[in-house]
Amino acid sequence: MRKGRLFVISGPSGAGKGTICKEILENENIRLSVSMTTRKPRDGEVHGVNYYFVSIKEFQQIIEERGFLEYAQVYGNFYGTPKMEVLDLMKEGIDVVLEIDIQGALQIKEAYPEAVFIFILPPSMAELRKRITGRGSETEESLARRLGEALNEIAYIDKYDYCVINGQLREAVDRVSAIITAEHSRVSEDVYKIIERYKEEM
Repeated sequence: MRKGRLFVISGPSGAGKGTICKEILENENIRLSVSMTTRKPRDGEVHGVNYYFVSIKEFQQIIEERGFLEYAQVYGNFYGTPKMEVLDLMKEGIDVVLEIDIQGALQIKEAYPEAVFIFILPPSMAELRKRITGRGSETEESLARRLGEALNEIAYIDKYDYCVINGQLREAVDRVSAIITAEHSRVSEDVYKIIERYKEEM
C-alpha cells in the first residue's frame, strides 16, 4: 500500500488557496487536516469538522507532549495542527493537505521536512486587490495592510517546493493535482520494496 504524503499549501489572503483545496478534496485519497483551537465555535461550526475546540489547558498539555506539527497564537487564541491524526492518515495511504500560513509552514518544514510545500500566487497585485475589495469588508487602510502582508509573505516563496499561479481556477487546480500525482512517482522506499518483490518473483 502506498504511503500518504503531506502537502502544505500557503499563499496570501485572496490568492484562492481555500478554493483550490476545496476542489482537490473531491479526490477520496486526500483529506484536509482539521486544526485545533482554543477559540469559541462560531455559529454553524462543528467540533471535529471545522476545528477541534479545546480549552487552553488541554492545548498547553498537547504542546508539552509535542503533539503538534505546528502551532501559533493569533489574536489571543491558539491554533495548531495535531500530529498523530496527520501521521495516522498518511499510514493509511491517504494524502493530507494543510492550508496554513507562512509561520506554520516554516514550523512544519523544521519538524517534517519531507512534506511538499506549494505556494499559491495571484496572477498580479492588481487582481489580488480586486479579489480582496470584492469581499466588501475592507477599508482603504486594511486593504493597504493586506497587500503589504501579501508582499511580505511572497518573499518566503523560496522556502517552498512549487508555486502555482491562480489566474484560472481550473488550471490552478489541475496543476496542484499534477504536483500531488508527480510526488507519488518519486523514487522512494516504496519503490525499493517493489523492486525487492520483483526479485522474489524471479
